[in-house]
Amino acid sequence: MRALVQRVDWAEVEVAGRVIGLIRQGLLVYAAAGPADGAAQVEWMAEKLVNLRIFEDAQGKLNLGLQEVGGELMLISNFTLLGDARKGRRPSFDSAAPAGQARPVHEALLAALAQKGVRVAGGEFGADMRIRSQAAGPVNLVIDSPPPSTGPLAAADP
Repeated sequence: MRALVQRVDWAEVEVAGRVIGLIRQGLLVYAAAGPADGAAQVEWMAEKLVNLRIFEDAQGKLNLGLQEVGGELMLISNFTLLGDARKGRRPSFDSAAPAGQARPVHEALLAALAQKGVRVAGGEFGADMRIRSQAAGPVNLVIDSPPPSTGPLAAADP
């Protein structure tokens, strides 16, 4: 699973001319699921996002997490994050899970984030979306979960 995380002052997502999600200070997260991603990657990513210390404390250090600042999170499905553009001019999306497999992973990530006490807004899976935001910082990170066959998730994933 890959996530592109951006610290924002606000973000909103629009589908078919209607705003369907809005957050104030927090994180705008674009996420993509790979074919091998499952419950362990979802839990790992949810835990990472909620506890990621990328908000400034009183001394101006990036030392506070989303919950400590009362932040919100917007999650947008985005399979193109797993695109490979190293060869040719057209990216390959072979590393992304097919929509039927990615949708439940995305929905599980939304639910896992909400269970951790974070106010979560989201887009519409597979829809043509317009996302507007105001970046704060800017602070942007790309986060990859460990693959199922190695690392700390190996024991958790059958």
